Amino acid sequence: MGRVGVLLLNLGGPEQIEDVRPFLFNLFSDPEIIRLPFPWLQKPLAWWISSLRTQKSEENYREIGGGSPLRRITEEQAIALQEQLKQKGQEAQIYIGMRYWHPFTEEAIARIKRDRIEKLVILPLYPQFSISTSGSSFRLLEKIWQEDPSVQQLDYTVIPSWYKHRGYLQAMAELIAQQLDEFENPDAVHIFFSAHGVPLSYVEEAGDPYQREIEECTELIMRTLNRPNDHTLAYQSRVGPVEWLKPYTEDAIISLAESGVKDLLVVPISFVSEHIETLQEIDMEYRELAEEAGIENFHRVPALNTHPVFIDDLADLVVEAIDQPSVTFDQVVHPAKKFKMYPQERWEWGMTTAAEVWNGRLAMIGFMALIIELITGHGPLHFVGLL
Repeated sequence: MGRVGVLLLNLGGPEQIEDVRPFLFNLFSDPEIIRLPFPWLQKPLAWWISSLRTQKSEENYREIGGGSPLRRITEEQAIALQEQLKQKGQEAQIYIGMRYWHPFTEEAIARIKRDRIEKLVILPLYPQFSISTSGSSFRLLEKIWQEDPSVQQLDYTVIPSWYKHRGYLQAMAELIAQQLDEFENPDAVHIFFSAHGVPLSYVEEAGDPYQREIEECTELIMRTLNRPNDHTLAYQSRVGPVEWLKPYTEDAIISLAESGVKDLLVVPISFVSEHIETLQEIDMEYRELAEEAGIENFHRVPALNTHPVFIDDLADLVVEAIDQPSVTFDQVVHPAKKFKMYPQERWEWGMTTAAEVWNGRLAMIGFMALIIELITGHGPLHFVGLL
């Protein structure tokens, strides 16, 4: 088979306070995160939003020690995965490709080329597929493949999502059971699954399977857990003026408290590593909200990190991918193949003179509105909390 490599894909995160602003710029520069009809506006808008959000984000990262632990944990997962593969008789070199911070995906590809890998398994560390997470990384990789002839001969296969895999479900159930048993009355605890949200348009207009996969994953975990507890699924981390998947986590917590729930166990279902959304948003913001609403016992299930059952399952995923027919980028990222369209592809601007005039006018109006709001400190983006 030749030299085998595994490319782990993840979001990335600022490792120190000085990294926060450039990390945010990279994040908001991605058209999968903010959709604009004019590509030339992407980076100016990313600079503007990242500049205005930096202070608040820096405060959040200071609350968890000054930076994200995501790179460290992902590196630990890579080491554990390599060892587990070796125990299964499969030698492989593990690479890490982050989307918005070091080590960037491009850096990982450079190492893969240097090491002369012949068979590559591309494994996103997102159990469920979304066009804004795995999809964004796949599109970047497809672009690299199109532009770099030296990687076009590389035999690769993509694992789009793996939330149904037995070992992952078992590891999640074990972590939940351990936390449940710390309560005085485990069967009375309400299990609260909190998933990272996406804009509703991703699902309804772009055909993103994320919501369906999250809902199915929740039910599969509860079935694997095999406990009598009630459970709820909600979505966290929304930003901006558009509607996101509901129910929102903060609203659902308040509703459960009003219904008399006193014991709440939060399960971060979208995340396999501890990072800002678990350590700060759930552990601090949502805990405070829950306690103020009347929930007396607020616990959280830890992220999988290097849980041995989880790592063993990742190794099984890799071995299975090697043995099965290859899955290409073309099969997982193109709307004609799988989705109706991507959100940023909804814009259809005509090439007529009148259309071009109005496109220019709209661009100038939007740009001037951004400048006015930046100067005055007032406007719709301040109102919705983006600034």
